[in-house]
Amino acid sequence: MNHSSNRQLLLKFLGLSIFLALTSLTVVAQPKDPGADQFVGHYKGTVKRASGQTDVTIDIKWTDGKFSGRAVTGQAEYPITSGEIVSGKLALKFGAPADGASLTLQKGEDKLVGDWVRGEDKGTVELKKAPAEVFTAEMLNGEWDAVADAQGQPFPFVLTLKVDGEKVTGTSNSQLGTSNISSGTWKDGKLAIVIEGGAGQIAMGATMIEGKLSGEFDFAGQLSGKWVAIKKK
Repeated sequence: MNHSSNRQLLLKFLGLSIFLALTSLTVVAQPKDPGADQFVGHYKGTVKRASGQTDVTIDIKWTDGKFSGRAVTGQAEYPITSGEIVSGKLALKFGAPADGASLTLQKGEDKLVGDWVRGEDKGTVELKKAPAEVFTAEMLNGEWDAVADAQGQPFPFVLTLKVDGEKVTGTSNSQLGTSNISSGTWKDGKLAIVIEGGAGQIAMGATMIEGKLSGEFDFAGQLSGKWVAIKKK
């Protein structure tokens, strides 16, 4: 065999080796979908426990081989921290303020059903898929009647918000006077603003849930709590 033939064989061998290596990397880089599609979506339903029934909204996402999303009940939001499919059932775990909580779901004929467990607090869950909520800047612009929970006492105020792209400006008006929003963002349905209060900055975050703003505030590290707001008509 001459040198030319040896060279051609060597090039073919190198080409095949590179192809196999790239194929192996592609397989590793693309996580296998273990049936996630049947669970992904926006759901509304109820949690039934011994203490009563609670409405719940759940968003389940599958991104980069991982489950994520959130569950919302009342004014509380519980982020999904992990999830896996075992024997055809989706087992989800949640972070603060529901640390240690888990939800196991299985596909029904036209719904998801399962069990909610958080320590001794247990219940059953029934969910139906609903149209995904769409959040726009126009929905945020305007005046909002808001109430903050100040150590168990309601503190009413009015937020005036204006959105330009992802930037948020505006004012807060209460019995203490009017304060400006010094910085703010609106992205992916989440609001984050800082209000320049007379005694310090008030950092506020919120998520828009069914047309309402619901979140938490921190007043200069001295006072924190939850707040909600409904847009004025």
